Amino acid sequence: MGKPAPPSPFAPASLPDVPLVPGVRFATAEAGIRYQGRTDLLLGVFAPGTEVAGVLTRSKTRSAPVDWCAIGLRDGKARALVVNSGNANAFTGKKGMETVVITADAAAAAVGCPPGEVFIASTGVIGEPLDAGKFAHLLGKLAGEAKADAWHAAARAVMTTDTFPKLATRTAKIGGVEVVINGFCKGAGMIQPDMATMLCFVFTDAPIAAPALQTLVADSADRTFNCVTIDGDTSTSDTLLVFATGEAEKRDCPRIAEPTDPRIADFAAALHSLLRELAILVAKDGEGITKFVTIEVEGAEDDRAARRIGLAIGNSPLVKTAIAGGDANWGRVVMAVGKAGEAADRDKLSIRFGDILVAHEGERAPTYREEEVALYMQRPEIVLRVDLGIGDGRATVWTCDLTHGYIDINADYRS
Repeated sequence: MGKPAPPSPFAPASLPDVPLVPGVRFATAEAGIRYQGRTDLLLGVFAPGTEVAGVLTRSKTRSAPVDWCAIGLRDGKARALVVNSGNANAFTGKKGMETVVITADAAAAAVGCPPGEVFIASTGVIGEPLDAGKFAHLLGKLAGEAKADAWHAAARAVMTTDTFPKLATRTAKIGGVEVVINGFCKGAGMIQPDMATMLCFVFTDAPIAAPALQTLVADSADRTFNCVTIDGDTSTSDTLLVFATGEAEKRDCPRIAEPTDPRIADFAAALHSLLRELAILVAKDGEGITKFVTIEVEGAEDDRAARRIGLAIGNSPLVKTAIAGGDANWGRVVMAVGKAGEAADRDKLSIRFGDILVAHEGERAPTYREEEVALYMQRPEIVLRVDLGIGDGRATVWTCDLTHGYIDINADYRS
């Protein structure tokens, strides 16, 4: 690996203190999988009866751990989570699944559950075999050491090129009973998830059946992580898992079996809010970032079209480098809208940088002043607003600028 990247200018001053989630414990270790002197192995242990839902990468070259999780999600039961950083265990042939099976067997023995209730995620370099012998023997010890308050350590253990851990918490009420939702994620490059993010794990004590939870997770992921892009590249390892221990049922919280149950509304809103916060943290840690960019699209043919247009803008190297240089080159936004492949009418298009109208109805806005927009472009957080003027579709996309720092990180990632 090259030298560590400097911290993102948007890194929080401190990690949030999060409450305990009954039925969830963590332990971490330095297994030396790729990194030296830092934790790179995480074990999560869950109470019996924990249910799980999730969404996985749509990549056609997805990793062995993703294939394993896809099988486990069919049953929706979980007792353990094993995550390693430094090696993605992707494009590793039959050896990749052999490593997953060895890991699942070791974790199952440590926790006392069937291997199918162990979920596994790996992140890091693609194409290098992952030796389970480096860490599988540690899982028994970790199971005994797992603690309910190890949230900060857990969030750090899954990092690769991230410059800060990403952790968030919410509370919600179901039937008048308060439940907790905590989550952490990792991701800084190879980000246009097309499902979730590189790795994201959420935990709650709410008693929600896996099928109902699956509906909530898929819907929220579509409107949060699926609206983040750093570089337009979808990882082989993208995994979002939500674990519900059901421990709040012991406090008379009603069990939710259907996603249409009105008692779940507050929980659904809190889950969406948490995933949105984590998604934005990913964008704020984009590799080489100097500016955080929000792209708001409205007036599109439908919401799907609006998101595709937003991603076309957010993925444009020309748009991103202009933002990095503080160049108010709104013509590049016009270009990106036009190439998105969605319905657009040149003569109805309006573009704003922040609240400043720069283009209107097919030409430069009559009130446009270069000096005013150039001053706005010096801000650390930029908002680009696009109105297609042809429909009701809208979407928000989060991204960052493209700097030489991104090249520095990725040019010698394996060196």
